Amino acid sequence: MNPLPLLRKYLWWIVFGACLALGAGYLGLRWWQGVAVVGERVVRRDFVQTVVATGRVENPHRIEIGAQITGTVVRVPVQEGQSVHAGDVLVQLSNAELLAAQRQAEIAVAQAQARLRQVQEVQAPLAQQALRQAQVTADFARATLRRNQDLFAQNFIGAAALDESRKALDLALAQQGAAQQQLNTTGTQGSDFAIAQTAVAQAQASAAAAQARTQYAQIRALVDGVLISRSVEAGDVVQAGKALMALSPHGRSQLVLAIDEKNLHLLQIGQAALASADAYPQRKFAATLVYINPGVNAQSGAVDVKLDIAQPPAYLQQDMTVSVDIEVARRNATLLVSATLVHEADGAKPWVLKAQDGHAVRVPVRLGLRSTGFAELLEGVNEGDVLLPATAGVTTGARVTVTVKELS
Repeated sequence: MNPLPLLRKYLWWIVFGACLALGAGYLGLRWWQGVAVVGERVVRRDFVQTVVATGRVENPHRIEIGAQITGTVVRVPVQEGQSVHAGDVLVQLSNAELLAAQRQAEIAVAQAQARLRQVQEVQAPLAQQALRQAQVTADFARATLRRNQDLFAQNFIGAAALDESRKALDLALAQQGAAQQQLNTTGTQGSDFAIAQTAVAQAQASAAAAQARTQYAQIRALVDGVLISRSVEAGDVVQAGKALMALSPHGRSQLVLAIDEKNLHLLQIGQAALASADAYPQRKFAATLVYINPGVNAQSGAVDVKLDIAQPPAYLQQDMTVSVDIEVARRNATLLVSATLVHEADGAKPWVLKAQDGHAVRVPVRLGLRSTGFAELLEGVNEGDVLLPATAGVTTGARVTVTVKELS
């Protein structure tokens, strides 16, 4: 009997059976090999835990600059962002009326000084001359009285003539006293001199006030710094006390950050940090934590902290946005893995899936530091163990075929 027709008849059954066998073998092999996953090896290396936050650059203080008088702005010779030195003119106000008032005050000083000189150079000599004349008159009246007393004793004159002599002496003595008093008032201890001297001092004070008000027309920088805002233009009428500019003084700069309150227990004064301005992200500079606000913001749940910059870079400016990594802990030669490998990391019993003998094995672990996507493992695994990511969809006990990726 020819077997070929029979073979042709059952050929498709033979092919179908072979395909089933191959498929079953492939599936069996895949089952035996398990799920293909990419695992990560536990490594031992130094690890730094950081608290990351964003904030801004701030000087310990800024100066609000305003006018001390009401006036019209003539010119504003500075722009925002410009560096200025102490004494530089920032705003010039119209000063015509102020200069006129200053000139009037200076004239009043000259007049008061002339009055004082008049007391010293005219009134005092005249008073002294009047005193000498009064003394001469008094001496003559005294001599006349003595002569008349002798004549009265000899009965050459009557009592009336003697009385006239006494009255003449009394009058001369009174005039001498008045002249002496007038002379005293013109001396350095006298009232006329004191009044004239006081008038000079008062006029000089008024002149100094007028000169000071004239200076108010030029609003100057009190310290070196950078002008960070300006809200005035030529032609504006400004009021006394209104802020026209803000100046950031040169000197110590600080970084002001808002840290999530859950990290408060990690922060300590003196911790080192690395910062970078968002405008220059590749340029890192060192900073030190110097202040932790004792209160927590109830709305944001954040704590304000401040960091000093030992050597501020030249490009750093007021109110720049910065990113800061504060070093809060350090471990040398510790076991590290990616944080994504840890299941229930925030729970009471964290665990990992370890590749062991071709299976995924659940292993409880104890965590240490965690930062920037990495976690420290204190217990449960050893260096070189391969762990499976939580996103692989592998269950405990499942067969796995692992491709190892080294921790970067």
